Amino acid sequence: MKRKGLALLLIGALLTLLLCGCGASEPKTQYVGIVSAMDNELAILLKEATIDHVDTVGGVDYHVGTLRGQPVILSKSGIGKVRSASGVTTLLERYPVSQVIFTGIAGGVSDDVQVLDEVVATRLLEHDYGILSNEGFTWRSGDPGFGNQPGEYSLCDERLVEIAYNAAVEVVGAEHAHKGTIASGDQFVASEEYVKTLQNDYDACACEMEGAAVAVVCRRFETPFVVLRAVSDKADGNAHESYENFGDVAADHSSKIVLKMLEQIAAA
Repeated sequence: MKRKGLALLLIGALLTLLLCGCGASEPKTQYVGIVSAMDNELAILLKEATIDHVDTVGGVDYHVGTLRGQPVILSKSGIGKVRSASGVTTLLERYPVSQVIFTGIAGGVSDDVQVLDEVVATRLLEHDYGILSNEGFTWRSGDPGFGNQPGEYSLCDERLVEIAYNAAVEVVGAEHAHKGTIASGDQFVASEEYVKTLQNDYDACACEMEGAAVAVVCRRFETPFVVLRAVSDKADGNAHESYENFGDVAADHSSKIVLKMLEQIAAA
């Protein structure tokens, strides 16, 4: 009888554990990964965030905390496609990130885009990835290798694009908010002639040095992403002077838009 009673007690305890879910592992917190290339692009966000701790991996700091009620990881990848791809790869390998926002500044390419306007990428491309021969430059796809593949675009997540665009309208106004193609390459563009190439060959609204590389990494990790850029210059012969005058203001605009985005994401 004692054995029977003990067995019944054990069965009852097991059923209780199963019914109440006791012993089940807690679900992991899902973070929004927010990445920029430079300090001024991240300054406002770090100031506003409550940081729990900072992990340094490969020389890059990953600030883990909350911002506008949303769990976030903030990091400065560094300038250029190599550094941004490396930083985002570490972010997605190390942390449970549900979506990635890349924020910062860019050169305006489209005639409709002016300094301090905001461009939300609908798609991105590496404008400097291809074959350079005696016949000139041929744009090739970034994924399968050169081969005979035509140039390729990376599409941003439609939901994040709409959230970013609506936030941009709130911050800078509808007349200064744009959606379109952003072209990435490892050059600071300051050439009217090359601006025309970006317009005519790639239908670009803006150009910068990181976004398309981030897009390729996010696609491979199957993580939704969006890239948003405030225009600091027109990528022309006056680009350096304009960047010096408006770079910090443009970076602040993008940061404020990210804050609005997080409020919308947290409320969803």
